Amino acid sequence: MAVVLSVSGSPSSHSRTTGLLRHADAVLAARGHTVLPLDVRDLPADALFGTDPGHPELARAARLFELADAVVIATPVYKAAYSGLLKCLLDHLPQHALTGKTVLPLATGGSTAHVLAIDYALRPVLSSMGAFHVVQGWFVLDRCITVDERAGVTVEDAAEAGLREVLDRFCAALGGRVLSPAAPADAR
Repeated sequence: MAVVLSVSGSPSSHSRTTGLLRHADAVLAARGHTVLPLDVRDLPADALFGTDPGHPELARAARLFELADAVVIATPVYKAAYSGLLKCLLDHLPQHALTGKTVLPLATGGSTAHVLAIDYALRPVLSSMGAFHVVQGWFVLDRCITVDERAGVTVEDAAEAGLREVLDRFCAALGGRVLSPAAPADAR
């Protein structure tokens, strides 16, 4: 099974984006993958914003990218693009930090007008960083995600079905067995 780096580009500590990502992490872990979470908002701001490019936390983040077989990157969409926080991290990584890796982009936003941000803003950056394969991403409307500290994360059925489908494709690209809970037992 693969080591999957799970990167949240959300600046919010109570983020639906991060909630969706951690929900996806649980699915990947249940399928046997080792998931390493990385919340960019937890990295030191002075390092991210360029005043300390040699900061040990940035070096640790770069090592996580090196260790990973695959990467899931989740971001909220702001003004038709991925978050500036995620941009700061990607700018600090080596140019070919994604070489040989399968990458799954996930995005959240308030309007379907932002759905193309994955393909027109994020995908080109991931490709330029050497990603072996950028799996078709998934965009989820904010209103379809509920994050509750006690109940966990709930994703509306249609969005959940789409998420499971892209996770199936991601796992297939990793060479893993796809066991979608939505599939009948004899179809597996």
